[in-house]
Amino acid sequence: MTEQEKDPQGQAETQANPGTPERRVYALDGKKLTEEQIAVTFAMTSRRPESFDEIAQQVTESKAADFHDRWVLSYGHASVAEHATLHLAVENVSRIAADQIEDHRFGSYTEKSSRYQVIEPSFYHVPRELDNLPEVKEGYLATVAELFQHYETLLQGTIDYLRQNTHKGSKESDNAFNLRLRRRATDAARNVLPAATLTNIGITVNARSLEHIISKLRSHSLQEVEDIGTELFQQGRKITPTLLKYASASAYYEGQARPHRALPQGSQEELKQLLQVHRAEGYVPPPEAYFQEAGSQGPIAARLLDYDPDGEEKLIAAMLQKEMGLGHEASRLQTISMAESGREVILASAAAGMGPHDPAPREFELVRYRFEFVMDYGAYREFKRHRMLSLFPEAMTVKLGHRIPELITDAHLEEEYEQAMAAANQGYWKLLAARPDTAPYLVTHGHYQRMLVETNLRELYHLFRLRTSRQAHESIREPMLQAMELVRAVQPRLLQNLQLRD
Repeated sequence: MTEQEKDPQGQAETQANPGTPERRVYALDGKKLTEEQIAVTFAMTSRRPESFDEIAQQVTESKAADFHDRWVLSYGHASVAEHATLHLAVENVSRIAADQIEDHRFGSYTEKSSRYQVIEPSFYHVPRELDNLPEVKEGYLATVAELFQHYETLLQGTIDYLRQNTHKGSKESDNAFNLRLRRRATDAARNVLPAATLTNIGITVNARSLEHIISKLRSHSLQEVEDIGTELFQQGRKITPTLLKYASASAYYEGQARPHRALPQGSQEELKQLLQVHRAEGYVPPPEAYFQEAGSQGPIAARLLDYDPDGEEKLIAAMLQKEMGLGHEASRLQTISMAESGREVILASAAAGMGPHDPAPREFELVRYRFEFVMDYGAYREFKRHRMLSLFPEAMTVKLGHRIPELITDAHLEEEYEQAMAAANQGYWKLLAARPDTAPYLVTHGHYQRMLVETNLRELYHLFRLRTSRQAHESIREPMLQAMELVRAVQPRLLQNLQLRD
């Protein structure tokens, strides 16, 4: 291509037909335009013939505000707000608050890792709800201090053990060797850190999603979470003042967080009493067969509750409809009458050429599964990053017991570890009696949590590839291996083309 044929803004070569407009690919300058101006510029292309950069020259900040007031806020064209992107830093918030922030699917979050960093002893949140309960607050502070003390002991103990039992590479520097040991030690020791431990989160999100996030946070029962919602609102309005105008607390979200708030007065008391009675009944262990024991790891469990028995038929019919254009009913009837050999050919073609890093075809989403998982809180926080899952966690608790990391056992530090867990358990139950909404702050990363998960075959291909590899963390790898075998037991042909990374 000659210099004359190149486009200064990255356009393609000159078109053969001189009457055809040239293709252009370029970026709008975020330094010259506000996020609200960019959103309006993109929105206006549906009604105006000019190029984006020409439209942008005509969109002032005041015009952008007027546009959003009219079309987004008054007429409800909320998708326009998705073009306004915000990057927000949230620092020194508890893991509990981080979970609430990251609960929204349509955002990107990067969080400070307790697996790779040593956490300082003062790095924890104290709930304001305890300010009027001095004795309870004193007990809370004592419990957290004890947990951090055990954390320091376990950290140093595991490092000492590893130093004596780990081979140093011939070309490995002392620095690299010590860092490698520390990373393994922090991963094991963090299990005794409470959910009150502070973290930092980098958030990239569009204005439409941020409005939902803020409304949910400002409607939360915990003061910390509500305050963060208000602070995100204040910071977000500096960037998109119009689009976040009404990101306030919501009676609907309050009803979800505190169901009794959404009920008539008489029903409020009835629901409160009903929940109190059931909580007082305590935890009844499930049948022994419920859990698959995983050696010293304890009850890391996956249970397949429900699946599509006609999942194979659904997938084949969808593939036929896509390739042959028969319509759904005709494709379904063709599938029913198809010989087994034909079904196998269609299933093989659905995954033809698919490697261990390729996404499964979209049609795989038609095959549904429902699981119940039990994994420790640290694993849960990693698992929930898979945003294609529909994940419904139970209220955080210590009642399901806790996991003991293999390194803790190898280093003969079980007694120290169990003392930490006993302190967390005792503190949790005291908080649950005095101020139930604050009790989860004392759940540690090692305590088991239970959740209901609805997903599909396409997402399972991704999960099983990523989370069953030897590089996956042990506390999440075991449930995924179990889940994979459960699916394979009922629908082996749907996983026959799954290529694992190991």
